Amino acid sequence: MSVRIITNYGDLKFELFCSQCPKACKNFLALSASGYYKNTIFHKNIKGFIIQGGDPTGTGKGGESIYGRYFDDEIYPELKYDRRGILSMASKGASKKPNTNGSQFFITYSSLPQLNGEYVIFGKLIDGFETLNTLENCPSDKSHKPIDEIIIKDIVIHSNPIADQEILD
Repeated sequence: MSVRIITNYGDLKFELFCSQCPKACKNFLALSASGYYKNTIFHKNIKGFIIQGGDPTGTGKGGESIYGRYFDDEIYPELKYDRRGILSMASKGASKKPNTNGSQFFITYSSLPQLNGEYVIFGKLIDGFETLNTLENCPSDKSHKPIDEIIIKDIVIHSNPIADQEILD
């Protein structure tokens, strides 16, 4: 299963880890299919670290999951922040306040081993690295909010019937 996040700067295509993180993937896919993320912004952009979005209020304080406010962590040691383009749930962190996943997500700009075990990793970038480079270089203010809006125009779900059947079995 993969998704394409369409931004005003280009597209980002992610492979989702539905077998390992079914709750996170179901949440992200259901919110995407319902248009929840459509025309929302990435509200945080930190060069060399992450870009974060998924909050319909655009403040970084809003959003909720399809399960209610939050859902449980799905953290597995084999899923690591070992590369650029890791797709992860933005929560309060497993060691600080576990099981606080809602609608917000982030994408890494580099390998970030210090985040291992803290946040739910549910996908990786497979196409659109040039777009990720462009986003990383968009200037932000002192609070890390992009000066020019980075808009999630839509999220398109790509289905692979063979892989999808394996998930359902």
